[in-house]
Amino acid sequence: MNLAHWLQRAGMAHGDLTAIAMGTRPFLSYGRLAERTARLASAFRSVHGLQPGDRVALVAKNCPEYLEVLFGIWHAGLVAVPVNAKLHGAEVAFILEDSEASLCFCSDSLAAEISAHKPATLRNLIEIGSDAYDDLFNEAPMPLQSVAADDLAWLFYTSGTTGRPKGAMLSHGNLVAMSLGYLADVDTVAPGEAIIHAAPLSHGGGLYALPHICNMGVNVIPESGGFEPVEIFELWAEWGNCSMFAAPTMVKRLVECPLDAPAIGLKNIIYGGGPMYVADAKAALQRLGPHLSQIYGQGESPMTITVLTRHVIADQKHERWEERLGSVGLANSTVEVVVVDEDGHPLPPGESGEIIVKGPPVMLGYWRNEEATAKTIRDGWLFTGDMGVMDDEGFITLKDRSKDVIISGGTNIYPREVEEVLLTHPKVREVSVIGRADPEWGEVVVAYVVGEASAEELDALCLRKIARFKRPKDYLFLESLPKNNYGKILKTELRERDAAR
Repeated sequence: MNLAHWLQRAGMAHGDLTAIAMGTRPFLSYGRLAERTARLASAFRSVHGLQPGDRVALVAKNCPEYLEVLFGIWHAGLVAVPVNAKLHGAEVAFILEDSEASLCFCSDSLAAEISAHKPATLRNLIEIGSDAYDDLFNEAPMPLQSVAADDLAWLFYTSGTTGRPKGAMLSHGNLVAMSLGYLADVDTVAPGEAIIHAAPLSHGGGLYALPHICNMGVNVIPESGGFEPVEIFELWAEWGNCSMFAAPTMVKRLVECPLDAPAIGLKNIIYGGGPMYVADAKAALQRLGPHLSQIYGQGESPMTITVLTRHVIADQKHERWEERLGSVGLANSTVEVVVVDEDGHPLPPGESGEIIVKGPPVMLGYWRNEEATAKTIRDGWLFTGDMGVMDDEGFITLKDRSKDVIISGGTNIYPREVEEVLLTHPKVREVSVIGRADPEWGEVVVAYVVGEASAEELDALCLRKIARFKRPKDYLFLESLPKNNYGKILKTELRERDAAR
C-alpha cells in the first residue's frame, strides 16, 4: 500500500480538517494538501520525466512544504531521500551522489551551499517557495501510483559518525508497520489532535507525521522552524492534546526553561535518539507531568524496537519503578526482540549481550551495500550493535553500543552505568564516559563533565555508588560536550580529543 493513500483518504472524507499548521495558524487542509500532492506528483512525472523508483532528495529546514513534497514523492511512486539540513555541502553531495537523486528540493538559504557541491547525477535543484516550485502545481492531479509493500519509500542515511553514512532502505511496508506500531503502543491520535514538529523532519520527527496523517491529526511546524522551549509551551497551550518527538537534550531544555507556566495542552512527549538518564526523567516528570513516553529504535528499524509507555513511566508506586524508568521498555508490538551472545545464541534474563530485532519495520537492507547488509541482517534478524539486558518481565535496559563498552583488566564496564551515578550530583549538568588506552589495564575509565563539581567530589560519589574498578581514573571538565545535529553526544570525537591529549 502506498503511504500517500492515507492522505488521499483523509482528503476525500475529511477535507476541511487542518492537516498542516504554521505555529498557531492553519496552513493547509487535508483536502487542499491531497490536491497539491497529486499535482506535484504529476509534475514529477510529466515535467521532470521521473519514473517509479527514482530518488528525490529533500534538504530543507522544517517548513509546511516539507510534508507536501514528501507525500508528492510517494504519490508518484518515487523514493524520498530526506537529508539533514545542517550537514556540510560536501556531506550533502555524498548523499545526493550515492542515492543518485535526480531532483533535490531545498530551503532557499541552503541553495548556494548545495550548488557549490552539486554532483553530476543531480539534474535539478529547486528552492522551496520559489517561482519554479510554485509552477509545479500548475499540472493536473495524477492518480495515486500503486506500489508493492517492499517498494522503496525512504532512504534514511545514518549519521556517519564512524565513517561514510549508509542508506537504510525503508519500504512502504516498513513505514506502514512503524505507523501502526506507533498507534498501538506509543500514542493514540484522534482527528484534530496535534503533533509539534520541533525535531528535524528529516529524521524521526518526520516519520511521526505518518501516523498523524493516517488518523487525520494536525502537523504543527513551529514559527521558528525548530526548537525554542518558550514557543513549545505556547503551542501546547494553543493546540491542546499535543504530542511531540524530542531528543533527551530537548526534554532537558524544556525542564530548564525559565518560563513560569505549567505544561498546559501537553499529551505526550515521546523521547528517543539517545539515553534519558533516570535523574533527568524524574526532573521531567516533576516539571512536565505524567506525559512522557520513550522509544528505542534505529534508522534500520525506525522508532520500533521497544516502547516505555507513559503509563509505566508515571507509575511511581510500582516496586520496580526506578528500574523500569532506566530501561527502554518492552518490545514494540510489531517486532520480536532478543538479547544474544557473540555467537548469536539467546541469553537468559539478566545477562548482557547484543540486542537483535526481527519484524515488518526492519529495513530491506543498505542501499547498494551488500556487504554491510549481510553483516547487519542475518537470517532476518537485525543485529543492532547495541548492548543490553532483558529482565524476567521483558523490559530491556540498554548498556551501550558494543563499540562503547570499556574493557578494563578483562572486565566489561558500561559507560552508561557510570554516567547515571555521576549525574546524581547536583552540580553535574552533562557527562560522557569513554575508555582510554592503558598499557597495564588495556583501557581505563575517563569522564568528561559539564558542571561545577570537583573531581574529588565525583570520585567520592562513585566510591559510594559503584564498584571501585568502575570509577573514572580521570575527570576532565568542558564547557559543553560535542554533539551531532540530532543532539547525540559524539563519543568518537571525545576519544579523538582524549587521544590527542
